[in-house]
Amino acid sequence: MQLSGNKILITGGASGIGLGLTERFIKEGNTVIICGRRESVLKEVHSKHPTVIIKTCDLSEDADREALFEWIKSSHPDLNILVNNAGVQNWLKIDDPDFMERTKTEIVTNIEAPLHLINLFIQLPALKTIINVTSGLSFAPFAKVPVYSATKAFFHSFTWSLRYLLKPKGIEVIEMIPPALNTDLGGKGLHDHAPPVSDFVDSVFEQMKEGKDELTFGFSETRSKASAEELKAGFRQMHPENA
Repeated sequence: MQLSGNKILITGGASGIGLGLTERFIKEGNTVIICGRRESVLKEVHSKHPTVIIKTCDLSEDADREALFEWIKSSHPDLNILVNNAGVQNWLKIDDPDFMERTKTEIVTNIEAPLHLINLFIQLPALKTIINVTSGLSFAPFAKVPVYSATKAFFHSFTWSLRYLLKPKGIEVIEMIPPALNTDLGGKGLHDHAPPVSDFVDSVFEQMKEGKDELTFGFSETRSKASAEELKAGFRQMHPENA
């Protein structure tokens, strides 16, 4: 894909990886639209980057996703890149009283929302690229985030199929596979030990310049190349029996 001169929608583009991508795409000379639930956070990004276009939208709601698409279709029909970045990560135990409630939130946000947006946005004649943000946990799970891991494995698998299905339409599909990064995903302080978002963004932009359609970094690169036995060994190492 061309890295400049695009009009790009980034879901969840006001924080974490989404914000890192927003700032880098702006630097590369693109028009960026970001959406999210928290209007105050969107406005903070806009105040720092006045060229960013913001749209308040709750992607867990069917009606909001459809309204977002209709707004793009009428106000920004030249949008040519969709970045499905928004996600929810819950640390869960199977016997938590609110297990099902929080599980449904993850499934809707991490699976249903991006699939619905893809189904809608491929109707835009200008659309040329879809970027799906999955996870290094797509390859082997971390049991403290069991549903999140499973949703990302689903999205990883779906992205493979999507690349094949959209090739006849001339729509490029890129999978961005981050490891744990220093963001507030899952809760403040949980990932303070992890690499900064800026390092990840620098790496994936270099990979996009090289024409790659599967973008990895650090831990996720190791996971993506591991054998089945290596993945099992890695899982056992992260989950000691007596922990």
